[in-house]
Amino acid sequence: MPQPAATRPAIHPGTRIGHVHLKVADLERALAFWRDVIGLEEQQRYGDQAVFLSAGGYHHHIALNTWESKGGAWPPPGTTGLFHVALVYPDRKALAQALLRLLEAGWPLEGASDHGVSEALYLRDPDGNGVELYRDRPEAEWPRDAEGKLAMVTRRLDLNALLAEAN
Repeated sequence: MPQPAATRPAIHPGTRIGHVHLKVADLERALAFWRDVIGLEEQQRYGDQAVFLSAGGYHHHIALNTWESKGGAWPPPGTTGLFHVALVYPDRKALAQALLRLLEAGWPLEGASDHGVSEALYLRDPDGNGVELYRDRPEAEWPRDAEGKLAMVTRRLDLNALLAEAN
């Protein structure tokens, strides 16, 4: 008999998010964003219905498909769905280079925040999906309260200082 949820062990700490499938209206338009602006590499196509993209040759981090959404519209405000998908960059320089790619492509940001534990850029893909590009600070630098508990913040991210690290 299964244990009650309160007594079951937590999820294994080695568990991680694998890949994300995004429903898109136009595969080529979405691909132009995720491949050409963000910089993910195309790994495989399923005809004109799906494309699998990744960083570093992994089978896929992001899949784009039109199986249920070809020609579809953005979800209206006030509905449920994906808030955003987040891509984690290995360091501040890589995040700065991602910002530079966005600026060079003329892609608009919706926000940029310093959360104490991370620095993040927020935007939307062509289908209205929220996208967060961020880097984590080393855990030793995370802000903590007097009791040692995590104390995340939301402050304005200095984009000029970030861009200075792009080269």
